[in-house]
Amino acid sequence: MADDVLAAVRDLAPVLRERAAEAEESRRVPDASVKELEDTGFFQLLQPKAFGGAAADPVVFYTAVKEIAKACGSTGWVASVVGVHPWHVALFDPRAQQEVWGTDPRTRIASSYAPTGKAAAVDGGFRLSGRWHFSSGCDHARWALLGCLVTDAEGKPVDMRTFLIPRAEYRIDDVWDTVGLRGTGSNDIVVDDVFVPGHRALSFGPVTALDVPGHALNPEPVYRLPYAGVFTTTIATPIVGIAEGAYDAYAEATRKRFRVSYGQQVAEDPFAQVRIARAAGDIDAAWLQLTRNIGAMYDLAGRGEEIPMELRTRTRRDQVLATERAVGAVDLLMENAGGNAMRTGPHAVQRAWRDAHTGRGHAANDPERALLMYGQCALGIDIQDTMA
Repeated sequence: MADDVLAAVRDLAPVLRERAAEAEESRRVPDASVKELEDTGFFQLLQPKAFGGAAADPVVFYTAVKEIAKACGSTGWVASVVGVHPWHVALFDPRAQQEVWGTDPRTRIASSYAPTGKAAAVDGGFRLSGRWHFSSGCDHARWALLGCLVTDAEGKPVDMRTFLIPRAEYRIDDVWDTVGLRGTGSNDIVVDDVFVPGHRALSFGPVTALDVPGHALNPEPVYRLPYAGVFTTTIATPIVGIAEGAYDAYAEATRKRFRVSYGQQVAEDPFAQVRIARAAGDIDAAWLQLTRNIGAMYDLAGRGEEIPMELRTRTRRDQVLATERAVGAVDLLMENAGGNAMRTGPHAVQRAWRDAHTGRGHAANDPERALLMYGQCALGIDIQDTMA
């Protein structure tokens, strides 16, 4: 199934590329694109087999994401984020999974994990309120995963949980208007004093310890991977795909471009040729870093072996470095794309440049924190960080 999905995604890519300008203009991925991606089976790649999914090798999922992002950065970003949520829901209590997929296995889920709301424990569950920002693709989802600190009666944080909320219990505020990733529709989600039953609230402690209620229902190895490695790779992969798309667009344009100031075809300029080589090398290195680590963790999970902290922190290290390499590659190409690349309008390299830098601003791409964790681990310093 997974290989068929990947082939179908590649067949769909030219259509997604043609709709990139439409996504930017409407500030959301077109409904037709989401429907066609759904029909390929993409959104079921990381969904449990118990609910009709593939529970696939995550490298296949990320490869599909990269192909989508090559065609349209915003669509790739939304596909990656929304596409990984079935993996997270698979960690929840089976009752929550049944509520999400029991009547419709194609149900999609949005998210906003930054703990900006308020949650308090009550009899049987929690009361949840607040505003959550940057929920990419939320207009295409019927549930939302919302991160929140749980406080005690004195207002002190006592736990960090993810809450699973149906669409009828939150509203979307249309606030997304940016220079890059404009088509992601990353709007705000607002919740006004909603009761969430306990089985739809998952603590980060068991998630980090790889010991969650969903394991009783979903034995596949993909659900034995660390949350941090899966989710940060979900953020880095579209940026690598965006860079690859920029490279393809730049190379195609350069073959035809004439630089009047030097009186030569740009394709004959050795300095432009060197930029192409450097950009290609950085993009390849970024992708190899991401897939090496996810593949290594998946192999260990498949054998039922522990995933060591060294590999977890290496995954975070290489994820932020992959993002840096991808963004740097786009910069190399944009710097030599000429004045026309700065005109307003549908210029593929300029769009990639804007999209890559916007994606770089995501909290998961904070290099100092990730590199610090790796350095501490390498030196034998005990680290206590849920982002590993």
